[in-house]
Amino acid sequence: MSPPIFPISIEFFPPQTQEGVVKLKAVRAQLAALSPEFFSVTYGAGGSTQARTFAIVREIADEGFEAASHLSCIGSTRAGIRAILEELQRDGVRRIVALRGDLPSGTADAGEFRYANELVAFIRAETGRAFHIEVAAYPEWHPQARTPQDDLAAFAGKVRAGADRAITQYFFNADAYFHFVEQTRASGITIPIVPGIMPISNFSRLARFSDNCGAEIPRWIRRKFESFGDDTASIRAFGLDIVTALCDRLRAGGAPGLHFYSMNQATLVLEICRRLGVVETAG
Repeated sequence: MSPPIFPISIEFFPPQTQEGVVKLKAVRAQLAALSPEFFSVTYGAGGSTQARTFAIVREIADEGFEAASHLSCIGSTRAGIRAILEELQRDGVRRIVALRGDLPSGTADAGEFRYANELVAFIRAETGRAFHIEVAAYPEWHPQARTPQDDLAAFAGKVRAGADRAITQYFFNADAYFHFVEQTRASGITIPIVPGIMPISNFSRLARFSDNCGAEIPRWIRRKFESFGDDTASIRAFGLDIVTALCDRLRAGGAPGLHFYSMNQATLVLEICRRLGVVETAG
């Protein structure tokens, strides 16, 4: 397997069925050609997919890949997080994506952690440097942040608590990323900030999700997609062009890598990386 020319990582979500687990294993086998730094696996709200997340993380590690487990703290206790850290260490997992997370709908108990910086500090206090800790960053600001300054302060708190690196929410405006990085550097933050990349296969679904999470789709891009209606081939082709151009600009501007939100699919990530020439074996 050739070494990566430009670092990438790839995110999955835990499948709900055994059929999905089998399919994801095949997807990983395809994406392995890209020599990713690691595969990460997400969490459901309030840890609702915790068991399935850890099962996939163990499977990835057993296959010989670097595995990163998402770990959200909202609704959790210190004892519960401590037990998870011990389990991950036993399984040979050395990378965590530390997040606040969201409480499940209808749940009021926020648990013993309020924010992600508290989780990062707890991981460091309990395990020292046993884990490489990734945290979230929001180039277009967290949707719950009152001001950009508040959002930057929250990010700085996670870095001070011991984060090694950040992965951003996906975005389609490269200037937002570059501005965010510039602001962090001006405030003394030096950790790598890796852009999160969302390949586009279903625009209507992406638009709904983006509206909910605060990721802006530039008007000209939105209008172009809307003009295609149900023409899935045109949506796919335009999406590939847009995301590849975004990745190209990010790489040229000094981004330290790319983190792909794969949605448990291989085709678009493989094609984008082939166009980018990210690894020798892609294509």
